[in-house]
Amino acid sequence: MPAVYPFRPLEYSAGDDVSALVAPPYDVLDADAKAALLQHDARNIVAVDLPHTPAKAAGPAKAYAGAASLLDSWLDDGTMARRERPAMFAYRQTFELNGERHERCGMVCTLETVALGEREGGGVLPHEETFSGPKEDRLALMKATGAQLSPIFGMHPDAEGVASGLVREVMASRDPDRWADITETDGSVVRHEVWAIEDEGTIGRYTSTLAGEDVFIADGHHRYTTALDYLASLGDVPGDHPARRTMFVLVSMSDPGLVIGPTHRVLGGMKDYTPDAFIEASGGLLQIDPVVNDPAQIESELSKVEARGERDVFGLIDFATGLCWTATTVDLDPLRDEFERRSEAWRGLDVAVIQHLIVDQICVPELNGGQPVTWAFPHSVPEAIEIGRGKETGAGGGAGFAQLGIIVRPVPLDVVREICLAGELMPQKATFFFPKMGTGFFVNPLA
Repeated sequence: MPAVYPFRPLEYSAGDDVSALVAPPYDVLDADAKAALLQHDARNIVAVDLPHTPAKAAGPAKAYAGAASLLDSWLDDGTMARRERPAMFAYRQTFELNGERHERCGMVCTLETVALGEREGGGVLPHEETFSGPKEDRLALMKATGAQLSPIFGMHPDAEGVASGLVREVMASRDPDRWADITETDGSVVRHEVWAIEDEGTIGRYTSTLAGEDVFIADGHHRYTTALDYLASLGDVPGDHPARRTMFVLVSMSDPGLVIGPTHRVLGGMKDYTPDAFIEASGGLLQIDPVVNDPAQIESELSKVEARGERDVFGLIDFATGLCWTATTVDLDPLRDEFERRSEAWRGLDVAVIQHLIVDQICVPELNGGQPVTWAFPHSVPEAIEIGRGKETGAGGGAGFAQLGIIVRPVPLDVVREICLAGELMPQKATFFFPKMGTGFFVNPLA
């Protein structure tokens, strides 16, 4: 693993409860969500971290300048302050998913900023592709503020669970130093708790458990590539320059609270789309079967098909009519001929089949005259339904956008690891590690 360090972040000077000041990360928030957070407290980190919406491309220069000015004013008036002593921070998120309670535990620290890929002693490995627009936005904000505003979520193997056990040992020893309740985009509330660790012995024990391990980026690919681009933009800087370290939350793959949710697809902009035209164009590629016409029940219908042992299973929703279907691929390995050099695990990804079979072979040539379709990436069926009704969320959408919803199953954790180790990248928005890491507990100064 790249070298791991304690650090001296900027922190809010408020008391133990910082619920009104922290937020979900920028990429799941829309303008309405931002406004709601700021109405509760104008000092919420979202005022700096999301200077313009949607954050899918670079915004006006004045937006980033305003964010930098606001952060400076918070330091001047004492809203935030630099921590005096370096520390790592044990970090716990308590949440419910599918009716079950989970506790995901990790460590907030900084890692040596190294190029993506394998390296001797462990590297930083991506698992999915990125878009250029969000990276332009994040780089402009990072240059303006001279800071990394939210952590990157990294996983490491920790096969014996030693690191996970040590983090949980710290948490069991005393009450948290700081906490917050953050409302997710699905309306659920997640409890976030933080324990500062300044003891060199404990820090040394933790870092020793990471020796030789790779870090797999679970969430924050755009932010990490932005950190690399920012470092490169500085030219030749000393080895101890702050930009040579990037803030992470490291979570053990052995941690029992590590779960993955789905990232669904909503497609739009197809000039020749109708449900009948889609079904006809899918002939020979997809087996499409009607189910109960209630989008809220589509995941239940998917489970019934999955129980039969089908490999590639999707739920389909036509938003204009409310009609629903399940779909399976006719070929058990439909991407084999086109991607014979890819691993079978990659070719079996639902999101790869959607992109390269459903979109590239059906929607684009048959329903849109060879032109690209437009996408949204909701993380829940209710959010997909809202987009289908014309709402724009942090996942995309807007009035008159949605035509076809494609509902998928979560990618298993062992598949994510297998694809990372094979040096392959999943399509964009392949996974959703629930819940998101909180933004605002720590700001990492880079200047």
